[in-house]
Amino acid sequence: MSDRLIYLPLGGAGEIGMNAYVYGHGKPGKERLILVDLGVTFPDMDTTPGVDLIMADTRWLIENRDRLEAIFITHAHEDHVGAIGRLWSELRVPVYARPFTAHHAQRKMEEAGQNPDEVIAVDPYPEVVEAGPFKVTFVPISHSIPESSGLVIDTPAGRVAHTGDFKIDPAPGVGEAFDEALWKEATGGRVRALMCDSTNVFSPKPGRSESELGSEITKLVSSAPHMVVATTFASNVARVKTLAQAGEAAGRSVCLLGRAMRRMIEASVATGVLEDFPKTVTPEDARDIPRESLMLIVTGSQGERRAATAQLSRGKYLGLEMHEGDMFLFSSKTIPGNERGVIRILNAFSEMGVDIVSDDDRYHVSGHANRPDLERMHRIVGAETVVPMHGEHRHLREHARLARENGYRSIVAVNGSMVDLTGPEPHVVEHVEADRVYLDGSVLIGALDGVVRDRIRMALNGHVIVNVILEDDEPLGEPWVEIMGLPETGGSNAPLVDVLEEDLNQFLMRAADKTLRDDDKLEEELRRIARKSTQDEIGKKPECTVVISRLDG
Repeated sequence: MSDRLIYLPLGGAGEIGMNAYVYGHGKPGKERLILVDLGVTFPDMDTTPGVDLIMADTRWLIENRDRLEAIFITHAHEDHVGAIGRLWSELRVPVYARPFTAHHAQRKMEEAGQNPDEVIAVDPYPEVVEAGPFKVTFVPISHSIPESSGLVIDTPAGRVAHTGDFKIDPAPGVGEAFDEALWKEATGGRVRALMCDSTNVFSPKPGRSESELGSEITKLVSSAPHMVVATTFASNVARVKTLAQAGEAAGRSVCLLGRAMRRMIEASVATGVLEDFPKTVTPEDARDIPRESLMLIVTGSQGERRAATAQLSRGKYLGLEMHEGDMFLFSSKTIPGNERGVIRILNAFSEMGVDIVSDDDRYHVSGHANRPDLERMHRIVGAETVVPMHGEHRHLREHARLARENGYRSIVAVNGSMVDLTGPEPHVVEHVEADRVYLDGSVLIGALDGVVRDRIRMALNGHVIVNVILEDDEPLGEPWVEIMGLPETGGSNAPLVDVLEEDLNQFLMRAADKTLRDDDKLEEELRRIARKSTQDEIGKKPECTVVISRLDG
């Protein structure tokens, strides 16, 4: 069999977030592999209650670890680098990134107890990293975080261009501007496939530059009569700088609130990507500054409960609070799925009498390429095939349609679809398991392990614990019951616990000896009765745990 070039998304294709893309070259089933990005996505209380982070299931990669050469990280957003510390120990290959991204990846490795030296900082194009049959170069590209890069991946079967997240911005403020000539040079020649960001494929107008926001934000901040608070993504260093400069221009002292915000600015300065950031004051000093002379830039643009924005909406944070007539600016867009948390905060501020500015394009631009910019990127690279990535299924499908309309081959490849890029048409040759892994506290659990499913069931239906003691296969005393998450009184107006204990005791008194000797059968019957009696009383079938204790000598 001849060698082939494969592409296998394990995360990020059919969803926004949790990016993880595998490339392989070699004989079928024996390809040498590289992984591009290893990110996270975030839980919600409806589907993943109690979960801390969600990552791609890398079991297929772990099973083929002896074939994996390296990991390449395109940029420092959590959905591209957030899982590196948690999952690297099962993969154990070098990690390559540009210095700013490497700084964050090394910190994540340290936090997870891994060796940060496994993350290697490299320079951009024309520097080349060789990993097995792959020659990989980082090509600077504009996005909403410094030092974002696409990748040009050369293999014996042809060249692949991987955009990562990007926009076409000639003046991003912080980080490199989009350089069309550089991309033409780096991808020059025959490009077999372009793997391309699909996030804004439905946005029909060309994207706007980050540099367009400064004057509008400055006018807004200058016009505010009282304290101004603004939030954006902490990783959007250019936007944080724009906000801080607007505060400075308005004669206000600027204070950064939130660990992520301070950490990102410090990392940007330390790695040399951020210069001339306005002077800031500490939260302690901010408390003594007149409110009309103060601007806070805070974390929590997506409604995160523990971030500074949410804490301010609930009262004080580090001694600072919002008053009637203050202004709160959301210099961001709400990510789908986060609407409920953001709306809760908007209403809380409204009740305080705070003036809110949100969903206004004068004060925010996207970090992703809109439809006309995607078409421009297609033309710049001139690949034979465009493979949409980083998007929900509807984004991938629309992006593939757009590519075909413009004369390119295309394919919709969702997580777990192994695509052969070698022949005249890209085609799926195999499907691999591409599920999810949850960080639950300090433990990684599988999505199918049942932990989260049981948690959802308990949240929806409550929980009953039945305790029974037997001696010589006879009940010793009456059973007793504990309930959690259930009303104390049901339809009979008697305490629910009393009703359950009476029904369970009646069963034990008439249970056959055979049942009393068989723990499995006894547990099954006690659970059935507890759930039925609860349903009769309150209309719900709870989760039920039965504890049988035997005192047999």
